[in-house]
Amino acid sequence: MEEQLGKTEAALIAARREHLAALRSRGHDPFTPVRFEIEATASELTERYGFLEASQHAEAEGWNIAGRIMSIRSAGKTLFADLHDRTGRLQIYLRKDDLGDERFAEWDDIERGDIVGMRGFMFRSKKGELTLHVKSFELLSKSLMPLPDKWHGLQDVEKRYRQRYVDLIVNPDVRDAMIMRSRIVAETRRFIDDRGFYEVETPTLLHVAGGASARPFVTHVNALSGEEMQLRIATELNLKRLIVGGMERVYEIGRIFRNEGIDTTHNPEFTMLELYAAYWDVHDMMDFNEGLIAHLAGVVTGGRDELQVGETLISFKRPFEKVSYLEGIAIYSHGKFTREKLLDPKGAAQILAELGLPPSPTHGHALDKIFERVLEPHLVQPTFVTDYPVLISPLAKRKAGDPELVDRYELFCNRMEISNAFTELNDPDDQRARFEAQVRERAQGDEEVPQPDWDFVRALEYGMPPTAGIGIGMDRLIMLLTNNSSIRDVLLFPLQRQHG
Repeated sequence: MEEQLGKTEAALIAARREHLAALRSRGHDPFTPVRFEIEATASELTERYGFLEASQHAEAEGWNIAGRIMSIRSAGKTLFADLHDRTGRLQIYLRKDDLGDERFAEWDDIERGDIVGMRGFMFRSKKGELTLHVKSFELLSKSLMPLPDKWHGLQDVEKRYRQRYVDLIVNPDVRDAMIMRSRIVAETRRFIDDRGFYEVETPTLLHVAGGASARPFVTHVNALSGEEMQLRIATELNLKRLIVGGMERVYEIGRIFRNEGIDTTHNPEFTMLELYAAYWDVHDMMDFNEGLIAHLAGVVTGGRDELQVGETLISFKRPFEKVSYLEGIAIYSHGKFTREKLLDPKGAAQILAELGLPPSPTHGHALDKIFERVLEPHLVQPTFVTDYPVLISPLAKRKAGDPELVDRYELFCNRMEISNAFTELNDPDDQRARFEAQVRERAQGDEEVPQPDWDFVRALEYGMPPTAGIGIGMDRLIMLLTNNSSIRDVLLFPLQRQHG
């Protein structure tokens, strides 16, 4: 079957190259044009001429438009086709009487996938469809590869991700999601900039990749005699160095690299927003976080505060729900997994066994697995999980009156972590002690515990003001807002195993 498909595709490619040769023989090389003056897009013309009634023409106004031909319907001396550009679809209409025999005959060598520029006027057909009546055209590029069948599209998932350019051509919903991603990121920047923050750029290559629990990618720098370096797993520590330096409100939207598994919510290369504000605490950050998410949801929905995500209607109406970390686990374990048991290493190990989960190398790792099994499945509506244990929060400030907890929250929605925020630890001695504890955890076998960044402790010794920080996984947020169930559907080029 695959051999037959290969022969069919080879024949289609050969036919397209014959059409290219025929065009060139008539002096029309489709790869010669260097530009085309576009005066309108498909959506702009559709909106502008929405008032036209059936058989009504706007012949006095001519427009240049360009795009890819996605279907052709010939009827002797006339021809209808669908033109797609970045904004959508527009029907076009050509007549031999308008173009002349020779120019009209060129459409015998124009095929689905070719890119054409044209000029014409708008009218509404007898069937009621807004259409461009073409008076002149220019072939701007020829598609030498056949597109997937128009009825079935490109459905092979791996091929869709590997040949994203084809996926974008034949699946308009994919293109729409990527355009919405761009809009969400841009709107995020506007929201933050309006609140007096500075966007900065911090290094991707680091001697010590810290600020999170994850295995880093390791590389070598030839210019430094092959010195080993790591790709960043977070931007946190460098951004807080800038807080120490007096910039006070900074953020970065950048690529993060974690040498971890691939699933529907994880890709080893992803986009993270990290933001830090001097003189804020976790409650200020929660208010900011809630406002940003509600604003972005309104942008996507056209001002509504509800969004359909799969089979669930998600409400972004403020205020969001709140539940504390330990109390939430106790509630959804029907009181079995108490605070005392969770904060005791032996108790946490016993809970893992009760849940049928494998042993964990560290107490903190065990708490993460318990949380994922017991509480996370219930976090469907936007919910702030607050008051995390200090043993899984090495960079957060302890909670006043309860030194076993920290002023930290994570925002969950549709059972996914969207953001992580806390009042930042600014006591250098406490930070040093926590790094030393991480060294011991790493020695116990937890490979995701980062190596300590001792220079960050030195930075704190110069004095960092009270500060709150947040990290938001932009890809997961975009998954949520565009109703996609896999992170790979909101990444233009997700990581793929090498083909062949």
